[in-house]
Amino acid sequence: MVTRRDALKLSLGAGLSLALPGTLFAATPAPMLTRPIPSSGQRIPVVGLGSSATFSATARDDASALNAVLRTLIDEGGAVFDTAPSYGASEEVAGKAVQDLGIADRVFWATKVNVAGREADAKADPASARAQIEASFSRLGRDTIDLIQVHNLGDITTQLGILKELKAEKRVRYIGVTSTSKPAYPKLIETMRNEPLDFIGVDYAVDNRDVEETILPLAAERGIGVLVYAPFGRTRLWQRVGERALPDWAAEFDAATWGQFFLKFVLSHPAVTCATPATSRASNLIDNLGAGRGRLPDRAQRERMVKLIEDLPAAS
Repeated sequence: MVTRRDALKLSLGAGLSLALPGTLFAATPAPMLTRPIPSSGQRIPVVGLGSSATFSATARDDASALNAVLRTLIDEGGAVFDTAPSYGASEEVAGKAVQDLGIADRVFWATKVNVAGREADAKADPASARAQIEASFSRLGRDTIDLIQVHNLGDITTQLGILKELKAEKRVRYIGVTSTSKPAYPKLIETMRNEPLDFIGVDYAVDNRDVEETILPLAAERGIGVLVYAPFGRTRLWQRVGERALPDWAAEFDAATWGQFFLKFVLSHPAVTCATPATSRASNLIDNLGAGRGRLPDRAQRERMVKLIEDLPAAS
């Protein structure tokens, strides 16, 4: 199976313009693109850092290795860090790291709450939900958290109700809900229509475009920010491109690697506020952040990107 590292080597081998002075994969001095949070107008960088998958595994096995990743996020123009109590040691380790590095106030901290589980009718104990939230505050060491979302739409009535209270108390700046499950999309849509959300978090990728049908247009209509998870289809897109070189025409929208190709497709949808791919490697993060610089594909280029991927074999 081709890994992210393999794909980066292939892109380099294809002769694409990647300057290496100072920071790896720093292709251009162009500033990081930002987008406004619809409910406030606050602008945030369009590429952030997630903390599931390999980040979570590294947090468990070698926490100190993540200090460089979080430092890189800030130094290279990012800000958004997406985490959750359910991501193993991720939230605890990252909270300690940003405090030790002195960057806690420079991170847009997006975490989650869910003590109800994933079952559709599961109920959340309010005291347990509040305790989980307070643990998140303690880990970050700040009086205010930027964003807390109800993870996997768990017991919206109880848990979003608590978040509304915390927002009214100005302890939480933004609130929202997340879902990366297509069967749960109807519930997500209902919640978007009926609740005062600042954000949703959803899965979206060049070969996973179901949210384009209703969810992204509804977010734009309702003024809801969108965090994108799994923009690489977890590892699926890396498997699909395999050992292929990046097409020359990707340079038309300043994509220098496959990772930037995948991310720029996601970012080119106007309803998307920020994509937060997870990684435990500073080099991968720098590459990801590069997708937030330069041009984004237009409609015709997006269609060409989709066709290219759809013509490839499915991931095994």
